[in-house]
Amino acid sequence: MSSAAMSQRPVVLGADVKRYWALSWTLATTEFKLRFYGSVLGYAWTLVRPFALFGVLYIVFAEIAKLGEGIKGFPAYILISMVLFQFFKAIVDGCLTSLLNRENLLRKMHFPRLVIPTTVVLGALFELGLTLLAVVIFLFISGIYPTWSWLELVPLAVLLTVFATGLGLLFSVLFVRFRDIAPIWDVVGQMLFYASPILYVASMVPDDYQELYMLNPVAVVLTQMRHSVIDPAAPDVVDAIGNGMLLLIPLALVLVSFVVGLWAFVREAPKVAENL
Repeated sequence: MSSAAMSQRPVVLGADVKRYWALSWTLATTEFKLRFYGSVLGYAWTLVRPFALFGVLYIVFAEIAKLGEGIKGFPAYILISMVLFQFFKAIVDGCLTSLLNRENLLRKMHFPRLVIPTTVVLGALFELGLTLLAVVIFLFISGIYPTWSWLELVPLAVLLTVFATGLGLLFSVLFVRFRDIAPIWDVVGQMLFYASPILYVASMVPDDYQELYMLNPVAVVLTQMRHSVIDPAAPDVVDAIGNGMLLLIPLALVLVSFVVGLWAFVREAPKVAENL
């Protein structure tokens, strides 16, 4: 390859990346706005599902079952845990059916197929941002005020996004060939919900199962969230898992899920339209 050709390659790649992000951003913002077009409450509807579900779960598990007795900021913990898990599941659910939902676009236009799941991820991030604004108000009312440790929410959200995106990319291409992926994920998603510290805290898990339990990346995120946002005296993930080196396992699960999901998507993307 000539030096002139080599010098042009980065420019072409840079232009492609710029177009990819521009298209992803445009589709994501357009879809987010259209979702509430003609609605009286508009963006407020993004708060209805997590807050309504939080209200029901809080009454049942905290007020009736008394699971939160003696746990500082338990209502706030349930709410943030619900919001983060709903965010995680929204990415996976949206990516899973995204290629099928965009079948007409895939057949008629030539564009980077990765734009479609990226649009789903961006839309979920928009919704998470709006929801967290309302959550912060709830925290103030609950007597929980910002500290520097709240900044840990950023890497925790990134970790959850990477994990969900990896699973979503993998499921999206598998769903094109195997429609059973949708009901399988419904079951697995429900199992993951109850196997994660959402309606309870990780410290309530018996010591014999603690190490195994904390290998769940979602449990790692929510446990550290409790320590950094709700109660600094609560165990962090290192204390919860008992051995800091074991944290490499859930981190590896996140990385592997993303790498495998991206590899599968890139490999299958050229054949997606003809397999739909």
